[in-house]
Amino acid sequence: MRSFSRFAKRVGLGAVVAVLASVAGQAVFAPAASAADDPAVSWSVTPADAGGPDGRSWVEQSLDPGETRVEHLAVRNLGASEVTFALSAADGYLTDSGRFNMLPASTPSTGAGLWIELPASVSVPAGGTVVVPFTVAVPDRAVPGDYAAGVAASITSIGSDDGATIGIESRVGFRVLTRVVGELAPALAVADATSDYRVSWNPFTPGRIAVAFAVENTGNTRLSVAGQVDAAGATAAFTPSGEAIELLPGDRREVSVVLDDVWPLLFVPTRIAASVEVADAAGSWEPSPGAAESVSLTTWAPPLPQLAVLLALGLIVVALVARRRRSRRAVADLVEQAREEGRREAWTAPSAPDRVDA
Repeated sequence: MRSFSRFAKRVGLGAVVAVLASVAGQAVFAPAASAADDPAVSWSVTPADAGGPDGRSWVEQSLDPGETRVEHLAVRNLGASEVTFALSAADGYLTDSGRFNMLPASTPSTGAGLWIELPASVSVPAGGTVVVPFTVAVPDRAVPGDYAAGVAASITSIGSDDGATIGIESRVGFRVLTRVVGELAPALAVADATSDYRVSWNPFTPGRIAVAFAVENTGNTRLSVAGQVDAAGATAAFTPSGEAIELLPGDRREVSVVLDDVWPLLFVPTRIAASVEVADAAGSWEPSPGAAESVSLTTWAPPLPQLAVLLALGLIVVALVARRRRSRRAVADLVEQAREEGRREAWTAPSAPDRVDA
């Protein structure tokens, strides 16, 4: 585990819980945190039941509109002295890299973060763990679909930045995902697709196609999006690792893909195909063929190096033909000149004298 620097760098990344360090509205996630000015203060926060941590990575639940459920979080103090932690809840979101995060304290929540009620603070003895109940109350008129929020325990420490005193809030928490029961409508859009052919100036080497597009969750459920881009026999996945992209309702993610070894065939058909999975009530991903999406476009791929080679070869052939014609013409001129000189000599040669008999 690494301690925070002045700008609250990410510490000990893990999937179980998340750490947020808010400095000028910025935040990150990790499993446990240390205070910026006191490395002895460190803690973790996990989902729990009334008896203690229950092994869940986060809270995932399905509730009807108007329903309320009691959940628990466990705050563990890993330090050597008692610490009082502030408790908070906020809307959750996914970062551009796909990591889950909570809104910073300076940004008010407008969604599921407002559904959560919990105590303002909790004191945890050194080396101890305290279980804190919190409630999730879904509004009566909540629209069916998936909603993301987070709960966290935090401390505020004092630091300095170029001589100025600033407060650094370090938060550790986990996500709370609530599905409001009702009609679910998973939907995905592939938008703003563009492609660009990148020429290899070696005429005997194929070039590359760079494809950029956005995937947008236009439905009301969480989506797991995977897919590939195809062009002239070349294929590439949406992400270098091949991992799926998770999208909350309303999320939009920019995707860039490069297809190698594509010959410039003037017009190259290019296809983007996205498959979709939807989380079920238990949190498992299930295929959703009806939400799959594909987009076709044509990539302009002029064979410039090959045309340059053909042009050069054509010029060489033309030059050789012209040279051969000039050589033939020169030989013909020499032959004709020799013949003309022969004729002139024949006309100008003196006639033999007449013979006189004695």
